[in-house]
Amino acid sequence: MNEPTSCQDWVTRATDSLERAKKMENKAVYDLKSVKLPYLSGGLLRLFASLVEGPLGGLLTPSLFESAGINWLRKQMIGESPTSMPIHFTDSYSDENLAVPEKEWPRAAAIYPNGFQFATVFDYAKAYRDGKTTPEEVALKLLDAIESSDASTPPLRAMIAVDRADVMKQAREATERIKAGRPLSIFDGVPVAVKDEVDMMPYPTTVGTSFLGKSPVTEDATIVARMRAAGALLIGKANMHEIGINVTGLNPHHGTTRNPYNTNHFTGGSSSGSATAVAAGLAPVAISADGGGSIRIPAAFCGVFGLKSTFGRVSEHGAAPLCWSVAHLGPIAGTATDTALAYAVMAGPDLHDPNTLHQPLPSLENWDQLNLNGLKLGVYKPWFQHADPEIVAACDLMLRRFADMGAEIVEINIPDLELNRIAHSVTILAEMAQAMSYTYDVHHKEHGLDVRLNLALARKTISQDYLFAQRARTRIIRNFNKALEQVDMIITPTTAIAAPAIPKDSLPDGNSDLSTTIEIMRFVTAGNMTGLPAITFPVGYTKSGLPIGMQAMGRAWEEHQLLRLAVNAEKVVERKEPKVHYRFLE
Repeated sequence: MNEPTSCQDWVTRATDSLERAKKMENKAVYDLKSVKLPYLSGGLLRLFASLVEGPLGGLLTPSLFESAGINWLRKQMIGESPTSMPIHFTDSYSDENLAVPEKEWPRAAAIYPNGFQFATVFDYAKAYRDGKTTPEEVALKLLDAIESSDASTPPLRAMIAVDRADVMKQAREATERIKAGRPLSIFDGVPVAVKDEVDMMPYPTTVGTSFLGKSPVTEDATIVARMRAAGALLIGKANMHEIGINVTGLNPHHGTTRNPYNTNHFTGGSSSGSATAVAAGLAPVAISADGGGSIRIPAAFCGVFGLKSTFGRVSEHGAAPLCWSVAHLGPIAGTATDTALAYAVMAGPDLHDPNTLHQPLPSLENWDQLNLNGLKLGVYKPWFQHADPEIVAACDLMLRRFADMGAEIVEINIPDLELNRIAHSVTILAEMAQAMSYTYDVHHKEHGLDVRLNLALARKTISQDYLFAQRARTRIIRNFNKALEQVDMIITPTTAIAAPAIPKDSLPDGNSDLSTTIEIMRFVTAGNMTGLPAITFPVGYTKSGLPIGMQAMGRAWEEHQLLRLAVNAEKVVERKEPKVHYRFLE
């Protein structure tokens, strides 16, 4: 690419770039491709990671960056100014919007799905208030189930830290409140798991590593504090892919989390333990985190719901600062109603997190309206259809059902999806490399092999790559907001494939399978780059019984519309029981 020879030349080229980008908005060329990259595991992966980390890494970097698309990114002409944080500015903080008014909370389940019934928050609350069981009795069964699940072959490994004394103390206090007729909320005594990326007393936060979190934290993260204030029975720290840097859930330090629908398959990541805990019935809700689909991917793979809210809707205070410009906290839950309930507790401004102070009051207005009259659902067909045929078929069927419920299906175009994919990769890896830079020199060889390789590559990117990605983000946000001027939501599958089988040669040390990773992440990263809200919900199962998820992305601050779509899907999709599932109310 020829360099500009003068300031005027630069301005002209930048202006031309913007004009070309605007012209492309209405005639998008679909540019995402499935790619075949080498699969590495065992000794070969260890050797390759060591080479990239060492002096020879500079010789390997150009070909690796070519495969990753970074060289392609460097050649693009992007005239936009950078967007460092995808904040959608609206109102500023006021005392009146610190929390969702309780009157907006769901008062009953919006729908009970066909087929298998997951135990819900309301089921627990009713059982407690009817005297059929108590939080203490549930806690005892739950603790036994966690031990049993980890003693099975293979171990489930949903949870990596459970403090029995703390769980029972919480359960006794909830039991006393409910017996006295003074429950804190509908959540009082209801089990909730917390991803080990989020601070919760009295546990350390290891972020899935073997060397971080040697001491218990002294303060709950805001999202945990809000659940605790609602009376939730916080059952412990859920497993995760180490530092959240991949999307399978494989963890050599704490054990690889298994999919309750088939324990020989991955759960997805990085919120692997959170999704498994919900699907296996250990908790109806789990606190999770999403920097590149890490709520939505495991929720889809495990046949449950996951909501990534608008950037800044849920406070990040107390979460590990791994990838700050793409990071979101939120719920994974077994039903749409439980997702809405958890969202109602979690959302809202927090003075500890300035990014949350620009939001309108969280709303659940009409979230449980059991029709889709007036909604326009946008589909970019080449993108929507770029998935395994079983997944496309299930999502196509769901679209037809949405149309029967009153939705209008609108074909749309979204340019620059390859730009989004690569810009997201550069952004999240650069931020994670910086986040781990304080421990890298001493501890980098204590990471799993895939983490070592990813961090070594990320450390070889340059500042211009990161800034280039943020300039691309500006264009990507414009592209998606432009599409959302035509429709209320953008609909895709959640993942392009169902949960992959766990290769035997990947255990216990891990693997590098970038071809599969790209298939898994195809539809999710735009939500992180743009900061727009997105939800995944179950729409069926493959012939082999693995769950299939559909994703909807909406306009900023319109999480209630995404929940409305999810609950309408729930009323027509027949749920199937996971092969590993515990029930504590029977």
